[in-house]
Amino acid sequence: MTHAPISLLPTQFPESYRKQACEVAPIFNELVDRVSLDAKFIQDSLSRTKKADIFTSRLLDIHSKMLESNKKEDIRLGLHRSDYILDEETKSLLQIEMNTISCSFPGFGRLVTELHQSLLRSHGDHLGLDSERVPKNTSNSQFADAMAKAWLEYNNPRAVVMIVVQPDERNMYDQHWLSSVLREKHSIVTIRKSLAEVETEGSVQEDGTLIVDGQEVSVVYYRSGYTPRDYPSGSEWNARLLIEQSSAVKCPSIAYHLAGIKKIQQELAKPGVPERFMDNKDDVAKLRKCFAGLWSLDDPEIIKKAIEKPELFVMKPQREGGGNNIYGDDVRENLLRLQKEGEEENAAYILMQRIFPKVSNVFLVREGV
Repeated sequence: MTHAPISLLPTQFPESYRKQACEVAPIFNELVDRVSLDAKFIQDSLSRTKKADIFTSRLLDIHSKMLESNKKEDIRLGLHRSDYILDEETKSLLQIEMNTISCSFPGFGRLVTELHQSLLRSHGDHLGLDSERVPKNTSNSQFADAMAKAWLEYNNPRAVVMIVVQPDERNMYDQHWLSSVLREKHSIVTIRKSLAEVETEGSVQEDGTLIVDGQEVSVVYYRSGYTPRDYPSGSEWNARLLIEQSSAVKCPSIAYHLAGIKKIQQELAKPGVPERFMDNKDDVAKLRKCFAGLWSLDDPEIIKKAIEKPELFVMKPQREGGGNNIYGDDVRENLLRLQKEGEEENAAYILMQRIFPKVSNVFLVREGV
């Protein structure tokens, strides 16, 4: 067992931008919800990506099956995390991505905040830092409260919340903090299952009830299922479809999952597209203020510019979980390769403006070092 990587001390961040991020959070949540309800937009936006990316294709197949069965999600639960970087040149808070599946670290986030506050109470005077200036982090209890709300709406006090985990789960303690709050504050029992275990132990009754290991499941919270590595065989895909066909509240549903895909983010940045979903012009303006430059690979002008100045761009595949992006000279090499191979593969990627934050000198602590 090893601790999560942390910065030993908090870094300075302008309060006005933090307030901006908090202000747009519910607007982004509403946008995700409305996009999820527009099946045609999702299917049309991802039609080319489907041909180029097998993982997105399998997710879309489940989405299509739900549409064919005319299944409605009466209760929708979104636990989202929006990631930002403050661009030093333009002084703009720019969104990296909106995560709609496996949103992690509400448990660890609160603990790191408390660690920073504690260290500054002891050493803040010497460092010139004030422990009171560290913003409170209540994400853990907010996540648990939202899950408890969905559990209540499901309306069976004997039903459990199921956390879908990876077989070799490393972040179990972040998840255990949520389970702990659900148990102690809301008297809700949680179980932990991998997708393979769900396929073996799970079934859906005629009325849609999801039974796993003999227990009725009210809410399914995915901390797995966001990467192709989570589906090493057909068993995992069968489990994902089984859960989707049930009446359990999914966090996320297949539609919420697809609404968070990179290609959808890029489509939403196009002129006039957010207005398709949002009536309030002020809300749309607040969203647009956070949009970094986003382009599809069928834009020849942008491709030319990215080949000439690859350091100004990030190339992103349709993947979650970090470590997948392409930077620097690799951007040029991959774009030139795709030009030779033809346009079909282009849809597997998007291009994004590279954001350059202010550099902060800090101590990073990883595995005790």
